[in-house]
Amino acid sequence: MKRTIRWLKAPVDDYLAALESVAPGAGWRGLALGLAAAALSWWIYVPIHELLHALGCIAGGGEVTRLEIDAVYGAALLQKVFPFVAVGSQYAGQLTGFDTGGSDLTYLMTDALPFALTVALGVPALRAVPRLRNPLAGAALLGAAIPAAFAPFISLSGDYYEMGSILVSRIAAPALHVPLERWRSDDLFLLVQTLRGAGAVDWLGIGAAFCVGALLAWATYGAGRVVANAWLGAQRSR
Repeated sequence: MKRTIRWLKAPVDDYLAALESVAPGAGWRGLALGLAAAALSWWIYVPIHELLHALGCIAGGGEVTRLEIDAVYGAALLQKVFPFVAVGSQYAGQLTGFDTGGSDLTYLMTDALPFALTVALGVPALRAVPRLRNPLAGAALLGAAIPAAFAPFISLSGDYYEMGSILVSRIAAPALHVPLERWRSDDLFLLVQTLRGAGAVDWLGIGAAFCVGALLAWATYGAGRVVANAWLGAQRSR
């Protein structure tokens, strides 16, 4: 039980450890620098995240025809390089035109690939903050790490719900005689509105999908900690 609680608390513990390491020495300048770094990091992260969705689909053998990205994230420039990019989205970005060929593995790759940034960069950067001697540098790294490090939790009702729904629907939907696509969505809140008035089976399916997605989100963060420990341990040895 204690291990489970520590596992669930890990993201908060890592954030607080980083914050406590920089707050006393950074002051208001550190706060401003951290906020600026977080905003810049988010602006860079969003289009990369969306492009990795497209890459995940293509790498899995699927086809991408339309990736919507809000204009503020440089969609017009990206469109010159990637013809499938469309300028404008009701979200920061959304892959709206893609074909997995009916493969759930390709579907999962499409959803999951952007979170390789969490594992390889976000969490290791966050856990590296307390090791920096310069509080201002630590504040900047903390701000820059936040978007990628905490992306899985930001996406609990989006990509991670969708991953959970793919797994749950593949297992349960045929047995319950429910259409495979019924619980699948990258917007949990929109799905709930759409299925308002649905029966208990639907709510059980949606609840199970959310729980599975949440487990995957924490597992992603845990994988980032493993990478961070390996990388930071190698740094300490050198």
